[in-house]
Amino acid sequence: MSLSTNSTSSPAKVRLLEKNDNDVVIICAVRTAITKAKKGGFKDTSPDLLLSHVLRAVYTQPGLDPSLIEDISVGNVLPDRGGASAARMAALAAGIPVTTSLNTVNRQCSSGLTSVNQIASQIMIGQIDIGIGAGVESMTQGFGRKYAAEEFSPEVLKNQDAKDCLIPMGFTSENVAHDYNISRAEQDAFAALSFQRAAAALKAGKFKPEILPVTATVVDPATKTTKQVLVDYDDGIRDGVTVESLAKLKPAFTKDGSTHAGNASQVSDGAAAVLLARRSTAKRLGLPIVGKFVAAATVGVPPRIMGVGPAYAIPKVLEKTGLKISDVDFYEINEAFASQALFSVQHLKIPMDKVNLHGGAIAIGHPLGCTGSRQIATGLNIAKQYDARVFVTSMCIGSGMGMAAVFVSEH
Repeated sequence: MSLSTNSTSSPAKVRLLEKNDNDVVIICAVRTAITKAKKGGFKDTSPDLLLSHVLRAVYTQPGLDPSLIEDISVGNVLPDRGGASAARMAALAAGIPVTTSLNTVNRQCSSGLTSVNQIASQIMIGQIDIGIGAGVESMTQGFGRKYAAEEFSPEVLKNQDAKDCLIPMGFTSENVAHDYNISRAEQDAFAALSFQRAAAALKAGKFKPEILPVTATVVDPATKTTKQVLVDYDDGIRDGVTVESLAKLKPAFTKDGSTHAGNASQVSDGAAAVLLARRSTAKRLGLPIVGKFVAAATVGVPPRIMGVGPAYAIPKVLEKTGLKISDVDFYEINEAFASQALFSVQHLKIPMDKVNLHGGAIAIGHPLGCTGSRQIATGLNIAKQYDARVFVTSMCIGSGMGMAAVFVSEH
């Protein structure tokens, strides 16, 4: 199968494929497997250790001297043990010297993409030549507490949009389904396809090039004994999921709702990292170039329907690059919920055979701060396997936002 569309490339796409010494290029992108929170292979692995694994791999795989890494940005939504301090510790433990600076960022579900965008922006304006954008989440160990309305100022809560930021994500999914007439049957069909594509990709070994195998310590909850396990595949992927099997599941948020455990993203643990550099620097150092970061964009949307973010973030980033929907070879759109992902696809009229070719977060999982970086590793892997060049990643963001970015594969 090939997604290459060279014969119909628009002038904007042709320009995008050109190479310039000032381009921000991707040297390496790697992720851990994504595992089920509280049940999977990383349930007893701290987020700082998960992060350390991918930070070490992303510079050792291409053979980069870590002293040349100038800055690191780490996306994390549920910070554990002091947030930035834990990430800094992870970088040092990964063999990155004390001279390399670091920060953490939290733009909720887009944190891993925000971190990459930050490093890319620093390279674009000349602040640095080499940096790492990463993301990590242990939803097992870092689950933050829920905030109650009474913990906020009554003056702030007088603003309805501000108050809507407290709506639990599952209820925002129901709002999207209701407002845009996305039926349960449509959501279940979308979710089943995600599982089927992911299961097929897993069986065919298509995820292997993007996954860093990690040896983890797992504690038996009954005996408290420990054992070492190799975690090298996404353990939330289930084979044999169908529309019929999903139809048996009860709604999770409202009695007559359409969102349930089978058509919403899985709660997961994982980490990912992306090594970026100026093209001239990469060429001078003889580093491999696997892709190019082109542009990113964020938008705000009403908090009560926060999931519609990709439907507005994608057109914004395409406008910035002069691309049309059809110029993009494929899309990685995060499946926080089937309702919002399906709405975004339908609203933009994207063919389903260009969306989440190996499944999405419904089947694979959604470790919040990791997902934005994970999608880049997945996108580069898919581009190489299907002979594609231009791809877009996008996700909705809690409290009512969306983010999208454009990449070029140079496989």
